[in-house]
Amino acid sequence: MINFSEKEQFVIHQATALLKNAAPETPARWGKMNLMQTVEHLTDFFDVSSGKLSFPLVTPEDQLPKFKAFLRSDIPFRENTKAPANVVSETPAPARSARYEDAVLQLQQSVRDFELQFKNHPETETVHPVFGALHYEDWILLHAKHLQHHLKQFGLAD
Repeated sequence: MINFSEKEQFVIHQATALLKNAAPETPARWGKMNLMQTVEHLTDFFDVSSGKLSFPLVTPEDQLPKFKAFLRSDIPFRENTKAPANVVSETPAPARSARYEDAVLQLQQSVRDFELQFKNHPETETVHPVFGALHYEDWILLHAKHLQHHLKQFGLAD
């Protein structure tokens, strides 16, 4: 059974602390992004959840229940899971930040913006291009899976 409050603590506080303390040159176990690109990718993901960025839904409506069941499960993302091509290119985008520390600070700000968006507007639903319209609790579950996936990618979590 999923412990929501543990997931929420991990998403809001613990994951960014792990990234903040990581060495920027930490090699990836898989994938094409380096750690800075991954931190900026995570920032974008939080910006989607808070409604600052948007992408069209790519999953057919009749398949959304299957995707949401995965989201609400303890099944992790597989290594090299691909995001839709209209969201994340096969070739990683160049880093936007000059320094890793700045990228982490931007991620922390995006996490705060996400938290405030839903605290101030608890009825909000924002659209993930694969999982559809999500409310705060589902976003926490998705962020937890996504953060755990990328932390494992760089050996920062089990």
